[in-house]
Amino acid sequence: MVVHTSTLIVFLLYLIFMMGIGIYFYNKGKSDDSLSGYLLGGRNLNPLVAAISAGASDMSGWLLMGLPGAAYLAGYSAGWIGIGLVVGTWFNWTFVAKRFRVYTEVAGDSITISDYFENRFKDDSRILRVVSAIFILLFFIIYTASGFVAGALLFNTVFGMNYLSGLLLGSIVILSYTVLGGFLAVSWTDLFQGILMIIALVGVPIGVFSSLGGVSPTMDAVREINPYLLQLFKNPDGTSLGFWSTISLLAWGLGYPGMPHIITRFMAMRDAEETNTARRIAVFWVIVGLIASVLIGVVGVVYLQDSPLQGSDVEKVFMILIQSLFHPAVAGLFLAAVLASIMSTADSQLLVASSSFTKDFYQVFFKKDASDEELVKIGRWAVIIVSVIAFIMALNPDSKVLDLVSYAWAGLGATFGPIVVLSLYWKDMNRTGAISGMLVGGLTVLIWGKLSGGIFEIYEILPGWIFSSLAIYLVSKLTGGASQEIKDEFEKVNGLLKSEI
Repeated sequence: MVVHTSTLIVFLLYLIFMMGIGIYFYNKGKSDDSLSGYLLGGRNLNPLVAAISAGASDMSGWLLMGLPGAAYLAGYSAGWIGIGLVVGTWFNWTFVAKRFRVYTEVAGDSITISDYFENRFKDDSRILRVVSAIFILLFFIIYTASGFVAGALLFNTVFGMNYLSGLLLGSIVILSYTVLGGFLAVSWTDLFQGILMIIALVGVPIGVFSSLGGVSPTMDAVREINPYLLQLFKNPDGTSLGFWSTISLLAWGLGYPGMPHIITRFMAMRDAEETNTARRIAVFWVIVGLIASVLIGVVGVVYLQDSPLQGSDVEKVFMILIQSLFHPAVAGLFLAAVLASIMSTADSQLLVASSSFTKDFYQVFFKKDASDEELVKIGRWAVIIVSVIAFIMALNPDSKVLDLVSYAWAGLGATFGPIVVLSLYWKDMNRTGAISGMLVGGLTVLIWGKLSGGIFEIYEILPGWIFSSLAIYLVSKLTGGASQEIKDEFEKVNGLLKSEI
C-alpha cells in the first residue's frame, strides 16, 4: 500500500506532539514524586479537562471503529447503545461525580478506587482492596487488549503494516507516554484527543453527504439499499429488535459508575462544585460523538456499496471513508483521531491497572513502608507488565474490538457500579455487603457469558448489576448494617454537600 507523504507527515507530527506532552509532564513531575501526583494529578483538574478526558478515555477506539462497524451492519438500531451511554454519562456526572469527589477526600483522602472502598467501609482486613484489585487487573487487561487490537487494525489499514507490526508500534506509543507522564499527561493528552475525535467524527458524515449530493439523497440511497437500516426498532432483516435486545443495548449505560478510569476524573477535580460545568461539557461531547459515530456506519453502506465490507473489516469503515473522502493532509489528521481514541482509553486503563498493582499488591504484600518515590517507580513498571500481558492477549488477528470492549465493560460495570452508587447513597451498607456485591457482580459476568440461548442472550451487565445490588442489600442487612463510625462519616459527607449547595 502506498501512503501519501502528507498523510504520513501529519500522522507522525501528531505522534510527536503526544510524546512531547508525556515528556513535559515527566519533567514537571520531577518536583512532585508523590504517588498522588502520579496517579491523581494532585486533585487539580479543571472542568474542561476532566469532562473531555473522561469522555475520551471512556469511548476509545470503540467509538470510531466498533460502533460505526455495528451501525454499518445494523443501522439505526445500533444507536440504542448510544442512547444508553448518553443516559449513563448524564447519570454519572449528575449523581456520582460530586458525591464521589467529596467522599473520596473525606474517606482518608483516597487516591484509588480500592483506597476508597477500604476507607469507606473501614476494612482493616484488606479483603476489599485485594478483591477489587483482582477484578480491576482482570478486566482492564482485556480492555487494554482491545485498544491494542484497534491500534493494529489502524496501522494495517492506513500504512499496510502486517497485524503484528501494527500491534507492536501502537503498543509502544501508548506505553511510552503513560509511563513517562502519569495522570496529568494522560488527562491533558485526552483533552486534545477528545477534541480531535469530535472534529473527525463530525467531518466524515459531512464529507459523505457532500460527495453524494446532500443529506436527503444520501439517506434515500440508504433506504433503497435496505429501509430497515433507518429504523430504530428493526433488525436489518426486517424482524423486530425485541424487548430484551433493546434493553441489553440500553444496559451499556449501567457501566459508567463502575469504570475506575472514568470516575478517577471525579476524584481528580480541583473543586466538587465544578462538576456541574463538567457535566454539561461531557454530555454534549458524548451526544455529538455517538450520533456522528452511528451516522458514519449508516452512510458508509451507501458510499461503499460497490465494495461492501465483510467480517471484522466492518470496523474499518471510518478509516476507509477518511482515506477516500479527504485530502491526504486532512486524512492524516483524521486518522490520527483514530489513534487518539485508542490511546486516550488505553493510557487511562494502564494507569488504573498500575495504581491497583502498586497500592493493592506491592504495598500490601511486599513493602508496606515503601516511599512515594519508590511506589511511582513500581507503578511505571506495572504499566509495562500489564501492557505485555495485554499485548499477548491481542496477538489474535481475528479479535474484534467491540467484543473485547463489551466483555470488559460489563465486567467492570457489574463488579464496581452497584458498590459505588450504593456506597454514596446508603449509609447502612457495610464491608461484608460490599465484598459480596463485588464477587457476585464480577462472577455473574464471567459465568453468564458462558451461557447461551433464550434469556441468556441478555447483555451480562444487566444481570450482574441486579444480582450485585441484591447481594449488597441483603448481606448488609443480614450482617447488622454499618457501624456507627461509618454512619457518622456518611453524615459528615452529607453535611459538606449541603453546605456547598
